[in-house]
Amino acid sequence: MKRFTIITFLAVITIYACSSDKVVHYRLSQFISPETCGGCHDEIYSQWKGSMHNLALSDILYSEVADAGLIGLSVKKEIEEAEHCQICHTPVGYITGYPLKTSDDKTKIAEIAKKGIQCDYCHSITGAYAVYNAKFKYNPGNGEENPGTKRGPFKDSKSDFHNIEFSEFHTKSEMCGTCHDVKHVNYGTSLETTYQEWENSPYRKQGIQCQDCHMYQKPGLPATGSTVRKKNPGIAASGGPGRDHIFTHYFIGGNMAIPSIEKNKTLTKMAEDRLKNAVVIKVDHKTENDKIIVRILNNGAGHNVPTGLTNVRQVWLKVIVKDIKGKIIYTTGVADKKGYLPADTRFFSTVFGDGKGKVVDNIAKAKEILSDRRFKPMEEYIEKIDAGQFSGKVSVEAAVLYRGFPQDVADSMKNLKGINIPVVVMNETKGIVER
Repeated sequence: MKRFTIITFLAVITIYACSSDKVVHYRLSQFISPETCGGCHDEIYSQWKGSMHNLALSDILYSEVADAGLIGLSVKKEIEEAEHCQICHTPVGYITGYPLKTSDDKTKIAEIAKKGIQCDYCHSITGAYAVYNAKFKYNPGNGEENPGTKRGPFKDSKSDFHNIEFSEFHTKSEMCGTCHDVKHVNYGTSLETTYQEWENSPYRKQGIQCQDCHMYQKPGLPATGSTVRKKNPGIAASGGPGRDHIFTHYFIGGNMAIPSIEKNKTLTKMAEDRLKNAVVIKVDHKTENDKIIVRILNNGAGHNVPTGLTNVRQVWLKVIVKDIKGKIIYTTGVADKKGYLPADTRFFSTVFGDGKGKVVDNIAKAKEILSDRRFKPMEEYIEKIDAGQFSGKVSVEAAVLYRGFPQDVADSMKNLKGINIPVVVMNETKGIVER
């Protein structure tokens, strides 16, 4: 009987938490609902509610892409990658045992686990084993009766409800990067590299962390590298001391599609403002070797543009060239009435391969990066346009545009068909070019 009990116990704890390769098991009852946290942290809770962190699991684009990623896979290593999405999108569920796989029955997910990346999850983190694939370390409490210690950026916080501990980790980019860098679980391919991009940027050398932009942003204040990043004075909790800056919790980034679908005008506008302050574009007045020169500078993002899952997110160049009479003589990147882009569109994205040089759309199959044409922080990118034969002067309209998901792909999916994926003009310019 004793031997059976030990075996049963060992079987129970062989649930792998996303913190490391070590065997760790947490109980759902150890975590406090965001609504409980909002009782004291009301303003922070109101910012988080409806954010991309809150909607990490219910995001319809994520759900459709994750489910589609499982279709047609037969290689075990690739199925394991496609089944690995829950680790970041419902972290409380994952580290407490359900769901462990993308294909797990979503109707059986506990209510608290449906609420995405939430207060008690983040503030129970103590560090990370590695800065990718959500390899966090945790020390949660035991529910509302014994909530344990919550960690954050202030050294003098006090609470009657839970213990408080200053965490330098919560003030550093590693806190963000541990989820926002993603490697293929078997092939090791870097699928998302937002943290690496920041790490190699001038912002890191200047000591500017992810939080210094993304947790300064609020309505009307994009807080990018090209705009002012004003502090947000206030209180973190009811009855707490006034502080010169309270980190905001909107977590919107450049994702305009989901807030637009959710009809959240505030977050939609915040995402648009951020995107419109990420890059600048200009056109040279003279051609070079008979080609029109378009210059694009990422002067606002502390990572590449685009970032994240960049084989899906679309950033492209739109150019319209007209002769002196106003007749169009060349175009690229002009969408049709359905919002579909022509095959010759100049995209700035990451292209993954199968290890033999063949392009793959499903990242579960990605064994290599075939190309990476994205805008690095504070680096100018030059695009050369062959507009055909012309002499004298022409007018050139050029723009960098962004869309979170291809419209034609969305229209091919049952639950996305008919949903408009918004396009943002990140920056545009007009000028006269002389050959």
